[in-house]
Amino acid sequence: MRDGARIAAAIAALEDIELHHRPARAALKAWGEASRYAGAKDRAWVAGLVLDALRHRRSLAWRMRLDGARAVVLGALRFGWGWSDDQIADAMLGPHGPGPLSGQEIEAFVRPTGPDDAPPPVRGDYPDWLDPHFERAFGASREEEGAALAARAPVDLRVNTLKTTVERALRALEPLGAAPAPVLANALRLPAPHPTARAAPVEAAPAFQKGWFEVQDLGSQIAAAAAGEIKGKQVLDYCAGGGGKTLALAAGMANTGQLYAYDADARRLSEAVKRAARAAVRNLQVRSPLKPGALSDLEARMDVVFVDAPCTGSGTWRRHPDAKWRLRPAQLARRVEEQNAVLAEAARYVRPGGRLAYVTCSAFAEEDEDRVGAFLAAHPGFAATPAIAQVVGSGLASDAGLEQLAGRQSREGFIRITPHSFGADGFFIAVLERLR
Repeated sequence: MRDGARIAAAIAALEDIELHHRPARAALKAWGEASRYAGAKDRAWVAGLVLDALRHRRSLAWRMRLDGARAVVLGALRFGWGWSDDQIADAMLGPHGPGPLSGQEIEAFVRPTGPDDAPPPVRGDYPDWLDPHFERAFGASREEEGAALAARAPVDLRVNTLKTTVERALRALEPLGAAPAPVLANALRLPAPHPTARAAPVEAAPAFQKGWFEVQDLGSQIAAAAAGEIKGKQVLDYCAGGGGKTLALAAGMANTGQLYAYDADARRLSEAVKRAARAAVRNLQVRSPLKPGALSDLEARMDVVFVDAPCTGSGTWRRHPDAKWRLRPAQLARRVEEQNAVLAEAARYVRPGGRLAYVTCSAFAEEDEDRVGAFLAAHPGFAATPAIAQVVGSGLASDAGLEQLAGRQSREGFIRITPHSFGADGFFIAVLERLR
């Protein structure tokens, strides 16, 4: 495909996303299926342009003084990818291109609106209605935090210590450019690929097939480490989903004790079973919600109950940039109600002296500190305990990592991880102890 055809395809895909409110991945998949002539490089190029346009949609529209798919895609080429005015103009007139630049588009290239006088949602690339939520969570740094959530994400890996060592995994992944990630000793990182390139084929590596590592964001790994010292313990992963954190908990347990995985959606648990087999996990019991009273025998027996709560997913916007433009106040309110219910239900399984770890991949205090505060007010038998102490107990954090985490711990003992501070997805972590 010529550049003009690629640009036209990106505009069409973005229009599909906006018009039909489709997830970006689904729209790009539909375009690929309808465009059999497009090769792998073409698909990566179009996808990279669409995702970058979505990441910076608010600031690109501001600089272009135009909204809509065409303006945002052209803005991404000019201000994101650094194409010259002439290069864009030539591509637009090429075979199957979107058509010549308008006078207003040329004016925007020549004299773009600068970011200096732009409001925080423009500088941070998030919807205007979320500004009070960002201000509450991040204060004066909300623009920087939003901008970091709009950046391309690296590929983080967790070495599976049930099957190999960090050193062996690092040697096996050296051809892909893997290097140690910050904070945790068993975390590796590959840099974010160029927007026009396909991501490194980590899941095709022989080491992946052997179960030596899992693809898992660093923030997610830190959250799992907040379960603390869990060897020989009774642990319940209450919202296990596809099993990413379940496998991290299993590795922390070194196949000792008993790990239970549960999720309200039985369909999601099937993937956890497959992944556990590849990772050589031997202490896992999957409890399906299809069985009445699936967890009744676990009440007040668990040393640790880990709750990766359903949330808006605002901390993962680097990987799902379309999600921030689809989010609505009603969805946030609905998630808050779900989180209240999940916390109250999960607390039933914590034994006296045990711990409840509450985790979200959200950037909003309404889903994080507020939910923990409401839970503690309704459950006086629980109290917050410093999350960093549990990360220490896991034995996974480096000295520098613990120092970095300490800088992000609130006076209540909660930890907030962000792309701006850690280069990881956004996560909130709270650890609560059952006193009686």
